[in-house]
Amino acid sequence: MVPDLSPDLSGALGAALDDALDRVPAARLAPVVDRLIRDYRSGTVPTAPILRTDDDAAAYAAYRMPATHAAVVDVLERAAARVPEPVSLLDLGGGTGAAVWAAAQVWPSLERATVLEAAAPARALGRRLAGGAPSALLRGARWEAAVLGTAPALPDTDLLTACYLLGELPVPVRDAVVDAAARAARVVVLVEPGTPAGHARILDARARLLAAGLTVAAPCPHDGACPVTGDDWCHFAVRVGRSSRHRVLKAGSLGHEDEKFSYVVAARDDDGTVGRAPGRVIRHPHTRKGLVTLRVCEADGTLRDTPVPRSRKELFRHARDTAWGDAWPPG
Repeated sequence: MVPDLSPDLSGALGAALDDALDRVPAARLAPVVDRLIRDYRSGTVPTAPILRTDDDAAAYAAYRMPATHAAVVDVLERAAARVPEPVSLLDLGGGTGAAVWAAAQVWPSLERATVLEAAAPARALGRRLAGGAPSALLRGARWEAAVLGTAPALPDTDLLTACYLLGELPVPVRDAVVDAAARAARVVVLVEPGTPAGHARILDARARLLAAGLTVAAPCPHDGACPVTGDDWCHFAVRVGRSSRHRVLKAGSLGHEDEKFSYVVAARDDDGTVGRAPGRVIRHPHTRKGLVTLRVCEADGTLRDTPVPRSRKELFRHARDTAWGDAWPPG
């Protein structure tokens, strides 16, 4: 089943970023981007909001928002056919709003959205970007100040997203936030960087969501232990086009970058309507003449390298069109 998506909002997001950021000299933002990259990659939990000024928020939006939006769209599209359509959205630590833009694109059913974000400059910029969006959900979204602690009180919601947030929280707060999300939401979507540390945080959160009675809808085709062990880790990737501003700010020459991420989507399944893939391709397919080999996380909780030879004509055609992150087998 292919989800009924709203029109692609990535172009509108790019236009909104251009409108908001064109007046800010790239030379002023470049050193801020460098600092933000160092802060986010340090692996340390911040003791104060990282986005403290308007320039911080602008730099963050310029270099991170398109990639975050693309990753979350990829996650939500893979979940859309497997969980109930949401009407309400709560986005935790939403920054400048990338996840809300993604949800608006994937789910036309959404009518209400609230973004909880501690940093006032990020809320202000996020509200401004959404204010002219071609989406009633975005234009009407509420942006609220919130500092997440060990006893978060979250309102009930159909869909809860927390994207690139868990790594910014101390472990006790992180655990409390995941537990509160499980109590508050019908569907919980967590996205972290596609690094070993990001994957470890997703695994910890996944275990807590399962303990709270939720069912994993994606990417895992099962509720068992993750079979990806040792020096390997489960992650996925989406290719993101770089604007000229983005290339300048990150001193990059390529017109694209690959955003790598780990994620889990879990849902309450009281009525048995949550579905999941029969299996999940967790690496780039290996293709050579007459043979496609897929590494698949199977429904029984095992990893299997699945060869699909040309002699299996219909299946081979599907295998050639299958990408990293897709469900397998097709159907």
